Amino acid sequence: MAKRISAGARTARPESSTDSDLVTATLALLLPDEPVPVRLMNTIWADRYGVYDALETVGNLRAWLAAVQPGQDEPAPDGGDLARFRDLRDALRRLAAHITDDARPRAASAMTDPGQAVAEVNRAAAQAPAWPQLAYQNGRLRLTLSGQATSAQRALSSIARDSMGLMTGDTRVDLRACPAPGCVLYFVKDHPRREWCSTACGNRARAARHYDRHHRTPADV
Repeated sequence: MAKRISAGARTARPESSTDSDLVTATLALLLPDEPVPVRLMNTIWADRYGVYDALETVGNLRAWLAAVQPGQDEPAPDGGDLARFRDLRDALRRLAAHITDDARPRAASAMTDPGQAVAEVNRAAAQAPAWPQLAYQNGRLRLTLSGQATSAQRALSSIARDSMGLMTGDTRVDLRACPAPGCVLYFVKDHPRREWCSTACGNRARAARHYDRHHRTPADV
């Protein structure tokens, strides 16, 4: 299972079993309609017992990439890739918190400085430089891209570039921190009536409001 953590403690541990990888792949499908950068942010998740990191191991990262970007070629990610994805994840969560005025204590990123977060996103985007190439095939000319990055580096760079559009484009105003009790996830508000990241969080929030209304003591009023 993913390891429970405290806010600000993003330490990895040795490679875990295949079961842990399968758990991570399942978590990667949480809120599958969200943009991939948001899904990377949401590899930090929570339940009533604590906050968890779903990218603890290289195997976790491999499972997550297979779930969100199927068809990636080898070579498989290594420990350096894992560290870079975790750094990008923490940078994106820090910038998302800045954009959404997110004050949830359990959702706090290990990266506390927005300037450092911006530098990390830029560094990740530069991991996979590519250049145009002209190809001649079956009597036709076509444009291709060439580069020397691994598939993991290309995925990291792509997610970083996508995050730039997410946080500076029209969708910037729609990025939300889920206000449900205990939640640490982010989502893009894709409907005027959407208030929470998921139906489960909406139900939990309504239940909490109902409880507060019916268990308020006179001293609370």
